[in-house]
Amino acid sequence: MFHLSKYLTATTIPLLLLAVPAARAQAPQEPVGERPAEERTQPDVAAVFEERGLLTPPGAWVVEPALQYVHSSSTTVAIDGFTILPAIAIGLIDISEVQRDTLTASLALRYGLTERLEVGLRLPYVWRDESLRRREVLQGSDTPQVADSSGQDLGDVELGLHLQFNRAVTGKPFFIGNLRVKSTTGTSPFDVDRVPAKNPDGSDSGVDILLEQPTGSGFWAFQPSLTMIYPTDPAVIYGNISYLWNVERDQGEDYGRIDPGDALGLSLGTGISLNNRTSISLGYDHSMVFKTEREGVTLDPAFERIQVGSFIWGLSQRLSPHTSLNLSVAVGATSAAPDAQVALRLPMRF
Repeated sequence: MFHLSKYLTATTIPLLLLAVPAARAQAPQEPVGERPAEERTQPDVAAVFEERGLLTPPGAWVVEPALQYVHSSSTTVAIDGFTILPAIAIGLIDISEVQRDTLTASLALRYGLTERLEVGLRLPYVWRDESLRRREVLQGSDTPQVADSSGQDLGDVELGLHLQFNRAVTGKPFFIGNLRVKSTTGTSPFDVDRVPAKNPDGSDSGVDILLEQPTGSGFWAFQPSLTMIYPTDPAVIYGNISYLWNVERDQGEDYGRIDPGDALGLSLGTGISLNNRTSISLGYDHSMVFKTEREGVTLDPAFERIQVGSFIWGLSQRLSPHTSLNLSVAVGATSAAPDAQVALRLPMRF
């Protein structure tokens, strides 16, 4: 049986605001009009993940090449039978172990339309590799089945719009509204070839094995969010709340109309400036993903919500007045979260 949840976790759950590295002004902005002096030197709020704190100046471009690696693993135990005592199960016990590695190289472009409004475009290229290991405990075979698959292609292109509602003034928080739109340019999991996994006796196990890994989710998605940033020298406190709406779509005769689960996200943390060039950040990111629905089909019993949480650490180094290097490391705090995520970004302003 086809399970959609693994693609939701890997490809549609948003990576929210990770870190805001410095409350102290690292690169003074050019004065605009008659703004007060305390507003002219705004904090260089670097984005380590995809939502950011300070917008691109009007008429300026930011080019950001990035490289991200994600490793995730999971173990599933399925029992097809019945239980006569709490510790005794009669039937087939199937154990599946999955390991996935995803490497994404991306190029993000951002342009400042006004002092408080900017637009952005992100172009990702994705390499994915997955290893599936299955063993049926009560079939008298101690030889596990192993299946490997990989894929690489253009990922889902994203568009972004960011609006800063108020000016950044020392001692007061400022707020930024964000809208992210994810397309379906990547290879959909519904378009790749698959074969059914076989049991040792040759029967169909009910589990599909992908011959090629997808590089996209196969669904359009819209994610509005609100970011709060509170500078308090030498630290910055940040928070972000978002809602990801995955648009339902007809995936053909084999799968029918599928409505992926939406996701409610929350992240918070703090960034601390070590000096005028280096800053570190600590944060936590959590997403609550709702259940997927499939028209006319009763899916396997599942939890109404999946909790995906990660602890995040970030490091930002300003290389020049217009260039910085950002490193982030995220470690999964819940079973549904990726085990580890490492991202390296190099935003350059022109």
